[in-house]
Amino acid sequence: MLAQIVLFDGFDPLDVIAPYEVLGAGGVIAGGALEVELVSAEGPREVPSGIGPLSLRATAALDPARAGLVVVPGAAGRLPDGPDDVPEDGVQARLAAAARTGLPALVGEALDRPGVTVATVCGGSLVLALAGLLVGRTATTNHLGLDALAATGAQAVAARVVDDGDLVTAAGVTSGIDLGLYLLERELGPRIAHEAERLFAHERRGTVWRDVGVAPVGRSGAVAGAA
Repeated sequence: MLAQIVLFDGFDPLDVIAPYEVLGAGGVIAGGALEVELVSAEGPREVPSGIGPLSLRATAALDPARAGLVVVPGAAGRLPDGPDDVPEDGVQARLAAAARTGLPALVGEALDRPGVTVATVCGGSLVLALAGLLVGRTATTNHLGLDALAATGAQAVAARVVDDGDLVTAAGVTSGIDLGLYLLERELGPRIAHEAERLFAHERRGTVWRDVGVAPVGRSGAVAGAA
C-alpha cells in the first residue's frame, strides 16, 4: 500500500512528521507492506510550512489512482487576537487558502475511489469541510475548530480519533501519532501497530470513536466524547 501525505503552503510540520514516521516505521516492521511519500496537489516542489523558515519537499503529485491512503494535515500560524481578527498568516486563513487550491478536488476523487482511505490531522478536516466534502460525515478536528467544522454540515465529534469508514480524522496536533498507529492497526493489523507503539514508546490515547454500538443515554447531538 502507498500512503501519500499531503503538503500545502502553511502546513503544520508535526501534523505531517508524526504520521510520516509512524506509518513509515510500520511499513518497515511489516516488511515493506506500506510505503510513505510526501506529495502536493501541484506535484514535486519545496513547500513552506507555517512555522518560520521550515519547509519540506514534496517528491510527487497527490494521485488517488496510486494511493491507498491519503493524509491531509492542518495548518500552523498566528492565532487570532479576537473573534473578528483573521490574520493573513493565521491558521484560519491558511486552511481557507488550501481549500481554494486543487487539493480538495483530488481528495474528493480519493473519497470516491473504492478502497482508498482519507485521513486528516487537526485542521486538515477543515480544509475538506470548507470545500464541502464533509457534509453529513462524522469527523473531528482541533478542539478550537469543532464549531467551525459543525458549521460546514459535518457531524463534529470531540474525540481524539474518529473512524467514519473511508474517512478517519484526528484532533489536536499530537494526535497524528495516534492516528498513524490506528491506521497501522486498521491496515496491517494489531501486531504491527503494537510493535510501532513499542518503537516510539507511545501508547495511544483515548477511544477511537465509531458510530456503532449502544448510544449513550441522555446525550444528544453528534458532539460527544473527549479529546
